[in-house]
Amino acid sequence: MSLAAAEPGAIATARAIAAGTTSARAACEAAIARIAERDGTINAVVIRDFDRARAAADAADARLAAGEAAAALLGVPMTIKESFNVAGLPTSWGYAAHRDHIATADAAVVRRLKAAGVVFLGKTNVPTGLTDIQTVNPIHGRTTNPHDPARTPGGSSGGAAAALAAGMVPLEYGSDIGGSIRTPAHFCGVWGHKSSFGLVSSEGHAFPRTDGAAAPLGVVGPLARNPEDLALALMLTADIPPPPARIESLAGARILLLTSHPLARADSAIVAAIAAAGDACARAGAHVTDSAALPDLEAMHRAYMRMMNTVLSRGAPPPGGTPLTAAQWFAMCDDQARCQRQWHRLFEDFDAVFAPACGVAAFPHDAEPDARKRQLLIDGEPTPFGAQFAWAGIATYPGLPATAAPIGATTDGLPIGMQVVADLYQDRTAIRLAALAVAALAR
Repeated sequence: MSLAAAEPGAIATARAIAAGTTSARAACEAAIARIAERDGTINAVVIRDFDRARAAADAADARLAAGEAAAALLGVPMTIKESFNVAGLPTSWGYAAHRDHIATADAAVVRRLKAAGVVFLGKTNVPTGLTDIQTVNPIHGRTTNPHDPARTPGGSSGGAAAALAAGMVPLEYGSDIGGSIRTPAHFCGVWGHKSSFGLVSSEGHAFPRTDGAAAPLGVVGPLARNPEDLALALMLTADIPPPPARIESLAGARILLLTSHPLARADSAIVAAIAAAGDACARAGAHVTDSAALPDLEAMHRAYMRMMNTVLSRGAPPPGGTPLTAAQWFAMCDDQARCQRQWHRLFEDFDAVFAPACGVAAFPHDAEPDARKRQLLIDGEPTPFGAQFAWAGIATYPGLPATAAPIGATTDGLPIGMQVVADLYQDRTAIRLAALAVAALAR
């Protein structure tokens, strides 16, 4: 049994506190002790707010003692990705220039989770600017994978996934524009959900010292160690609760397996694990196929990368290039809308798509600063690092929900996850089908 598996989840902790078999203060102290014991080599929880956490836990216990009805997560300790504002704590996004920036107000997600009774212990590490699928920055250093310290936990929610995988906390919250929730969940063997675009407010998750509009393509979403906690965290933070899942069991569920891409390879171990998940679902009565009329994945990926690079640079031209015009931006949005409609038509025939979250398992730390020069080994062959963003783009570009779920391990014990992609706003369908698939695999 892993360290993470030995610890109770968020819902279990809340129930124990409400029943009086433990207290919010005891749960808080236990989490603090786990961080002190386990985080030394991992370096996940890089901003610690333990004194205020203890005060919040005591306040939760006082509410229960006064006879108040327990909130959904009353007294549950958690951490949150460094890029979210928490009043009184630094928000730097890993930039040394913003090391001294202290947030004055909580992000919307933080407010909603506090209203549900959560006790925040601190914040978890990110790569500089949230722009890598490794987690290292000049302020807090490098975060390692709890399964193998020589490997990355992923990014940009790498500290979040590592803290969960090590059993330090039962719940986390991250953000995703290029797989930043799904890839760390896959690398660390935990659950993560990229929400439908616009479902959850990203207020208070903005570049340090700014408070502008939400970034196109970018979303925020929860990470957890089980699907029930994941679903509850999403429902507690969504602006408008998504509709119920389309399906309640695998009987009759319609699943498309997507394990090949014209531009991005996936390791044979990952392809085999997804195929095994599909077989398990088929044995339980699902209709599973790997054949469908898909959008043009190559054109979609190129459009996604153009749009994402435009968003991340806020339209600044590349060296020697020309500024983006408004007409060009609107044309990008038109292409995106057409792609979204194509996926919507596909989901008239399918409830979900099973695909790699990333084409490799957690890879060794790579100090090469230029991602264009990086290579990844897939089935022993070097392949371009940047091509792997194609797997994330399947859900990101059309704004679709995607749940990352752990479905196995490599021969050397590294976690393997897959993403379960559903139609727009069918977030609960994605989580439900992912949970059913994992349960079917365990039979």
